[in-house]
Amino acid sequence: MSTATQPASSLASTASGGSTDGSVHPVARHPLDAHAPDVVRVLRDDGTLDPANDPGLRSDEVLTLYRAMVRARLLDERLVLLQRQGRIGFHIGCLGEEASILGSAFAMRENDWIFPCYREFAAALWRGMPLQRYVDNMFGNTNDPVKGRQMPDHYTWKRGKFGSVSSPIGTQITQAVGFAWAAKIRKEDLTALVYFGDGATSSNEFHNGMNFAGVFKTPVVFFCRNNGWAISVPTERQTASETFAQKGVAYGVPGVRCDGNDLFAVIKVTRDAVARAARGEGPTIIEALTYRLSGHSTSDDPKAYRPEAGVDPWKKLDPIPRLRRYIERTIGWTDAQDKELEAELDAELKAAIAVSEKTALPSLESMFEDVFGELPWHLQEQRDELLRGPRAKGHGH
Repeated sequence: MSTATQPASSLASTASGGSTDGSVHPVARHPLDAHAPDVVRVLRDDGTLDPANDPGLRSDEVLTLYRAMVRARLLDERLVLLQRQGRIGFHIGCLGEEASILGSAFAMRENDWIFPCYREFAAALWRGMPLQRYVDNMFGNTNDPVKGRQMPDHYTWKRGKFGSVSSPIGTQITQAVGFAWAAKIRKEDLTALVYFGDGATSSNEFHNGMNFAGVFKTPVVFFCRNNGWAISVPTERQTASETFAQKGVAYGVPGVRCDGNDLFAVIKVTRDAVARAARGEGPTIIEALTYRLSGHSTSDDPKAYRPEAGVDPWKKLDPIPRLRRYIERTIGWTDAQDKELEAELDAELKAAIAVSEKTALPSLESMFEDVFGELPWHLQEQRDELLRGPRAKGHGH
């Protein structure tokens, strides 16, 4: 796990988009964007908090969140290795975005629902999804919550009020708005948080969802992870708007920007948005300024569109070392405790992987289940023909 640190004020020389060879590359965003006057920041460079926006977390809450962030980082690193070894087929991580994801999930109430994009596995785990079930999804075995019917990192956890991941860009936005609208009609006290990236703001679903939510004042928190890239498209090619938060103006939806690598700032603005929705005042769009330190997924090579040197300033704004400075200052957290935590989490992950790899794959007939109460005759015929048919080597189940 990377623990590189450097004050943000020392990054200005690398923020122009220029490289050491004098050429100019897409910069996606300025590393000092989070210092703009309209951006909510709480965690200072020296590890202290700004009392004006301090969300007032207890020490045990901060430590639990730190553990969850480290756990997400270690999961990312291990799952990339598993994919490279051919043991799983795909992974889409959250490297560098842990504070945005876990801070917002933490700020939601127990009765609220979360509608993920596809990078929020840490939020699913936070809402109670067992690590074993998540790893089962990565292997697509018979204990996978979606029964191997989706690609890895496309999961759901209904018990934790965590919706299903779907691949099409932005579809979760209108799903969250519709869900929240139904809750409002039924007078249920809940808010829906929906995650999406900066690229999804160019989708039809974003504009449809924002417009409907603005008109009908649905209790939705639109959470845009502005991580700089929509796969290979940088922010400055995604929109001519100065910010993504200001896109809410046209729909009557107030917007706020926060430092997405500042756990406390994310919690503060998300709590405010939930409270506003709970008062019946409608939706809020949050733009969390963060950065995608890795590729879009294990199928992506970021070196093809961004130079490695351009990522270095963002590594110095990594949310985990920033929170680490805070807990070191406030409760005396040590390197020895870090090593102990990482060893514990590593053992937990190894055990889950070992179980998942030994678990059988879903049966072929299971693909016909969970749709109809009574299977129609034509699907029965298709199922029977499938089971009688030839099998590829290693797929006799």
